[in-house]
Amino acid sequence: MFRPFFFSLAFFSLASAADVKYYWDIGYVKANPDGQKERQVIGVNGQWPPPPLHVTLNDTLVIEARNSLDSPTTLHAHGMYQNGTNFMDGPFMVTQCGIPVGQNMTYRIPITQTGTYWIHAHYGAQYVDGIRAPLILHNPQEPHKYDEDVIVTLEDWYHDQASGLLKEFLSWKNPGGAEPVPNGALIGSLGGDRHKIIDFVPGKTYRLRLINMSALAMFHFSIEGHTMRVIEVDGVDTEPMVVGNVRLAAAQRTSVLVTALNSTSNNFMFHADMDTDMFDNIPATLNYNSTGIIRYSKNASILRDKSGPDWSPFHDIDLVPLDGMEALGFDVTYGLDVYFNQYTDALNHGTFNNITYVMPKVPTMFTALSMGADALNATVYGPQTNAHMVGHMQDVQLVVNNFDAGNHPFHLHGHHFQLIERGPAPYDPTFNPRPKSAPARRDTVTIPSMEYVVLRFRADNPGTWLFHCHIEWHIEGGLNMVIIEAPDVMQKRISVPQQILDHCKAAGIPTAGNAAGRQGYDLKGAPEGPYPYPLGWTSKAKGAMAGCILSALVGFASILWYGWSSQQSYRPVATTDDNELNTAENS
Repeated sequence: MFRPFFFSLAFFSLASAADVKYYWDIGYVKANPDGQKERQVIGVNGQWPPPPLHVTLNDTLVIEARNSLDSPTTLHAHGMYQNGTNFMDGPFMVTQCGIPVGQNMTYRIPITQTGTYWIHAHYGAQYVDGIRAPLILHNPQEPHKYDEDVIVTLEDWYHDQASGLLKEFLSWKNPGGAEPVPNGALIGSLGGDRHKIIDFVPGKTYRLRLINMSALAMFHFSIEGHTMRVIEVDGVDTEPMVVGNVRLAAAQRTSVLVTALNSTSNNFMFHADMDTDMFDNIPATLNYNSTGIIRYSKNASILRDKSGPDWSPFHDIDLVPLDGMEALGFDVTYGLDVYFNQYTDALNHGTFNNITYVMPKVPTMFTALSMGADALNATVYGPQTNAHMVGHMQDVQLVVNNFDAGNHPFHLHGHHFQLIERGPAPYDPTFNPRPKSAPARRDTVTIPSMEYVVLRFRADNPGTWLFHCHIEWHIEGGLNMVIIEAPDVMQKRISVPQQILDHCKAAGIPTAGNAAGRQGYDLKGAPEGPYPYPLGWTSKAKGAMAGCILSALVGFASILWYGWSSQQSYRPVATTDDNELNTAENS
């Protein structure tokens, strides 16, 4: 457990602002967190799971990362604004070229936020293999009262390597796009018959920081016999709201306050159950109802709630931010329609507005920084980057319609957004929603199938920011787009560290030009496609049908010719009738 008072003595008294340094040697280790299969994972400093990172408001988080893997890697501090440090955000080929094998990267992140976050790789599907950890940003003037601070991580767990699972997912043999189903769940990096234990002392109040670090699974969290009060989501402090359970999709975080009972007679069970609606199939061996123990005494038995967990609905849109920030209007609005379909490369891709994301040849941030006035034109970022332009300090509205059959948690880098409205898709553009005076804010929102959400944020952070589904398989399947925010201001404010430029040079990745590495609007060589299969009869389809008909006619003609020629060459064979045969036998 983490005690805020002890932390304050250890850190706050030294200086009001300091560099908080961590060294991460990122490499392969072995782990068996569920006791069912030991496998290779990605750990830090020879151990797994990576330890939590703690830092305080106004400090600078410094991570000296060394890549001891056999492929490039990057780190993304999920939910951090990175205002002025867009180059530290981490997404491969958006803001970085990757840390080359055997080299280092120094991440310097000024801390201007507080709350519950996490850090993970943003290269390929590496974080599925274990390179992920809590990131806690402490507030010296914490607005909520509690005695102890407990981190509770929730993770889906796979027994196979992410690279192999990704290859199976992005395959013509998987036309429906069924995501890999995890082999189990981990609570506090423990699974199988190993249970996370949280010790409670009667009368104390505990802050449980729930962090879903999964690749796919949504979790429903509840505690039998206890009341929870939500006080934070995704780093935004909220007015306390009593809930029976909390729903967390991949990448979401929620802090709840729980006051311990005044008795040590019983222990209690808490639940972190995976939502099976996210899975295309449920293997017989999968235990999706994962549990842990609230322990008051080592000698007490577990008292079960006969009525079971409280699964009453949890609506994050009803939360009220503690700061009372008023609802934004909007200067620009973008509609984003979400689909999954099979594309012309025979793979099932996720898309915004029927465009599936393909990485450009030049990282998008470098295009924004190097193209001068042309950087204000979305064309230079390439057809598959799905770039959307935003001006400095504009209030931006995103209307996201989820037309897919599954739920999706969407994350915006560099910002918190306001949750203005939800409803059944499609959104009616003639409807002008009247949001609450202080709408809920977060950085990752779940949009159920066939529903929409209206999001708003202020463009006060010049940079290139991904907006994507945080189901890792969907990220790799193309369900991404990029907000290009005030590139003219970026060019004045952002100076990329030489270390990052050196990484790009070592990888042979250009750091200037449009998506093709060229100047102006010459995009020859930029990634294009795949595309949706076109509707109706294309010229190729007509040619193929004509070829089929011609082949059929030739086949019929061959059969007729063969039958006619066989008749012409037929010669009768001499036979002996029955009378002649009987006469021969009698003689």
